[in-house]
Amino acid sequence: MRILIVEDDERVAAALEAFLARSGYATARAADGASALEMLGADTEVVLLDLGLPDVDGIDLCRRIRGRSEVPIVIVTARNQVTERIKGLRAGADDFVVKPYDVHELLARIEAVTRRSRPMRPESEARVQLQGGVVEIDLVARQVTIDRSPVELTRKEFDIVAVLARYPGVAVPKERLIREVWNTDWRGFGHSLEVHVGAIRRKAGQHRLIETVRGVGYRLAG
Repeated sequence: MRILIVEDDERVAAALEAFLARSGYATARAADGASALEMLGADTEVVLLDLGLPDVDGIDLCRRIRGRSEVPIVIVTARNQVTERIKGLRAGADDFVVKPYDVHELLARIEAVTRRSRPMRPESEARVQLQGGVVEIDLVARQVTIDRSPVELTRKEFDIVAVLARYPGVAVPKERLIREVWNTDWRGFGHSLEVHVGAIRRKAGQHRLIETVRGVGYRLAG
C-alpha cells in the first residue's frame, strides 16, 4: 500500500512517515496542493490530507482529488470545528482526524477506510495460482491445494496465506501480517507468526509455499 501524505509541516510529516514505514507501509509526501495532485496516481491507496496548505485550502483540494479518484481520503488537521468536519465529509473525505492524534488510532482508521473501499473480488480472481498452477489458493472456500490435494490449514494459518495472496509477489512486513491476522500491533506475536509459518511450510511438504524476505517479512513463492 502507498500512502500519500499531504502535509506542509516537515516535522509532522517526517514523524508520520517514520511510523508508517515501521508499520509496513510505503509513503510519499507532498507539501502543497499542486504537488499532491501531481503525485496522485493509480498506486495511491490512501491520502492523508492536512487542510492548512500554503497554496490551496484543503477542502478545495479534497474536492479536486475526489473528482479524479475514488481513493480513500482521511483529513488530518488541527481544525476541530464541527463545521469543518461537515465540509470535509461533504467534499468527499472518508474520515476526519483532529490533531493531536494517537498514531495507532490513525493507523486503525487508515485500515478501516481501505477495507471499506476494497472491491469484492470477482469469482475469476478468487483463486490464486502459483508455481504453474501446482499450488492453488481459493480465497472464498478458504482452501489451499497442492497437486489438487487439499492442505489442511488451521484458521490462522490460512489467514496468513490469504494476506500474502492479496499482495502477490510483494514482501509483506511481519508487522502488517500480525496486525491483519491477529488484529494487534503487539510485537509479542512475532514468535506466533514464525511458528504458524513453520507449520504451513511443513504441511506444504516439498513445495515451497512461503518465502522469507530477510529483514522484511514473507511472500508467497511464485
